[in-house]
Amino acid sequence: MSPTRLTLIFATALVVVSIGNPALAFFVGCGITLVLGGDHQLTWAKPLGQYLLQTGIVLLGFGIQASALLDISSSYATYVIGYLVSVTILGLVAYRLFRLKARQGILVTGGTAICGGTTVVTLSPIINAEPQETGAVLGLIFAMNALALLTFPAIGTFFELSQAQFGVWSALAIHDTASVVATAQIYGQEAAEVATTLKLGRTLWLIPTVLIFAWIYRRPDSGAQLPLFVLLFVGASLLGSSFELPLVLRDITGFASKICLVFALYMIGLQTSLASFRNIPIRLTLYAAGLWCLVAPLSLLIIKLSL
Repeated sequence: MSPTRLTLIFATALVVVSIGNPALAFFVGCGITLVLGGDHQLTWAKPLGQYLLQTGIVLLGFGIQASALLDISSSYATYVIGYLVSVTILGLVAYRLFRLKARQGILVTGGTAICGGTTVVTLSPIINAEPQETGAVLGLIFAMNALALLTFPAIGTFFELSQAQFGVWSALAIHDTASVVATAQIYGQEAAEVATTLKLGRTLWLIPTVLIFAWIYRRPDSGAQLPLFVLLFVGASLLGSSFELPLVLRDITGFASKICLVFALYMIGLQTSLASFRNIPIRLTLYAAGLWCLVAPLSLLIIKLSL
């Protein structure tokens, strides 16, 4: 890639980071990719975006007290378990109605129930999914993440959701961690803290899921590892709770966290490709969108009425 294009990309990144709006950063990144074209030349954006996202989440942990981390996880455990069970049952039943392959149903259901693209990429080799199947599901999940990022804050405002309610809803109804954190951050800091904690709790369910499907597909060499950034996030929260960190240090880590998250969303936007949406079967699209459009409003209704 030419120095001029790299300069444009990073100069734009500095502008959106200085503004500090995650949604703006995401869509500006999408626009840059469409303008420059040749998104295959931006392969470095994915690892950089993942690193910034994980760093931002770890730094966010310094502002979350350990007691609050435990309270949030235990207080909303019923919602998380109920969501996971409901999505799993609905997804694994509905894919048969749409006459899809079992692999497609597993990828969509796992991505919707647990952790979006991370779950899809993790399960794909275990269940022997074809590259085209994996790419199609990832494209659909990406589209739904973008739609959630654009619409959820407005929906939350319309229904007058509290910070805690919106954080729980975002953590449950949005697929990927990046979009969960960014969407909740738009709504408010408290919403972001609740959403991050619950989303990481959902991610932990990837471990038993991987083990179950590794056994079903007779892959004894398949295993699951707890993501390092999850451990670091919990460690940061414990450190911040065990010691009286100076207020200025908490402010610095909070500011750095926001910068990392905004920059990460810009990097994710740079990975957008219209090619991801080509040749996706209409039945798969209807299945994935239908499952999400069913569980997202239902979870919103339950949270609004009971929380």
